[in-house]
Amino acid sequence: MRKTKTYMDKLMGGKEFRRRFDEEYQNLCIGEQIARARHHAHLTQAALAKRIHTTKSAISRYESVDYNGYGLPLLNKIAKACGTDLRIVFTAKRTKNNSRAVTL
Repeated sequence: MRKTKTYMDKLMGGKEFRRRFDEEYQNLCIGEQIARARHHAHLTQAALAKRIHTTKSAISRYESVDYNGYGLPLLNKIAKACGTDLRIVFTAKRTKNNSRAVTL
């Protein structure tokens, strides 16, 4: 049975669209992980902000999909304040011949 291509499938075929999509997705994932760590630590945005000496609006910005200024020092401070470890994982890119992602 052949799968019908969707509009999204067609868009993802373009290199530039795919590159920008992947960047946005990565930002979304980082922001989501910050929010998840904060919730797990039972912290409000204001409480986390106080722990890392910033503002509540900055925490809100870090948890936003639109933010892309993450750096290791910032992420380490957030992780420490939430009582978590920061781990960075490299994975192999998926290709047509390699449909499985591999953690390196």
